[in-house]
Amino acid sequence: MRFFRICIIIMVVFMEFGCSSTKKNRLSESLASDNPKIKNVMSNPDVYELQVIYTEIIRDKNNKVSFKDFTYRLNANNYFYPASTVKFPFALMVLEKLNTIPGTSMDDTFKIDGNPTAYKFTDEMTKVFAVSDNEASNHLFELIGFDYLNQGMKDKGLSPFRISHRISVPDSGNPLVHKVTITKDDKTEVSTEEKLNSASKPLEINGVKKGKGYYKDNLLINEPFDFSQKNYYPLETLHNTLKRLVFPEAFKVSQRFNLTKEQRDFVLFSMSNLPKNAGYDAKEYYDGYCKFFMFGDTKENIPANIKIYNKVGDAYGTMIDCAYIVDTENKVEFMVSATLLANKDGIFNDDSYDYDAIGFPFLAELGRQLYAKNLKK
Repeated sequence: MRFFRICIIIMVVFMEFGCSSTKKNRLSESLASDNPKIKNVMSNPDVYELQVIYTEIIRDKNNKVSFKDFTYRLNANNYFYPASTVKFPFALMVLEKLNTIPGTSMDDTFKIDGNPTAYKFTDEMTKVFAVSDNEASNHLFELIGFDYLNQGMKDKGLSPFRISHRISVPDSGNPLVHKVTITKDDKTEVSTEEKLNSASKPLEINGVKKGKGYYKDNLLINEPFDFSQKNYYPLETLHNTLKRLVFPEAFKVSQRFNLTKEQRDFVLFSMSNLPKNAGYDAKEYYDGYCKFFMFGDTKENIPANIKIYNKVGDAYGTMIDCAYIVDTENKVEFMVSATLLANKDGIFNDDSYDYDAIGFPFLAELGRQLYAKNLKK
């Protein structure tokens, strides 16, 4: 009987901490911290729907990269709303699409049918990564649409994944994507066709109905909020998207994004660039505005030796960050992705979430804990 109880305990530990080794690791040590910013969440990770992936990056004598992943409560069948993290594949797949249209480049401008404004691809992508601009991401999305994006991610082995709506606009799930006209460098134009995309099906996984109520048209509806028709981008799929961008050589050609060196360099630069360097007001858009790990709970400047290549999201009380963190002076590099739900009252659409009290402090401190342990290494 005693042996049976020990076996049960071991099984529970493996369910919580999935990893490539049974030894203590930097993720488990960080999550076991006595720091109250960590303990606030770790005291009840179920309530906060916490999921984490941490990746050690291993380089051999020839600088060939391999990965060692450690996870906590990772489960693609436990739904969380991916918020603005979906803008990351929007940008990557737009660049892929441009590479299929002869004579076009990311420096071209484009217009969306029914909208007289001309946008520049690089400008819209800069906005997406610097301050997570919703309108810019929706402008980019019209070039690709749902079917192209969903199939493209699947073809690279990046699944499960499902984009079913645009970001924060009326009729966001309209399957019709508009005609886009691109003006090339030589001033000639090329247009895509208006297209009706496939209708999405409701998700049938754990946790698509959340909380105890939500607001609609300023009225409180006392029933769980239904996310079954929302976007779906599990943490592991998001984490693996970043792996493919940062370390394409570690994957088969068929699993990589089809980007030129110039395009890849531009995306990486944009992901690490700070809002003030992209032309935004430094007071409103401070360094940690879109850098939740390590700096999300402070308005201090990020040291020049630390580069964070990442994409964040926060909406409906859910917070996500997916990051490749590098200290160029101290030869530190690692990847970490995490999501948690900071919505203690269980009410959605009330703009009253626990981002500042719970979410930002946890993610920032988790990033600092992992950084410190890699620094000691």
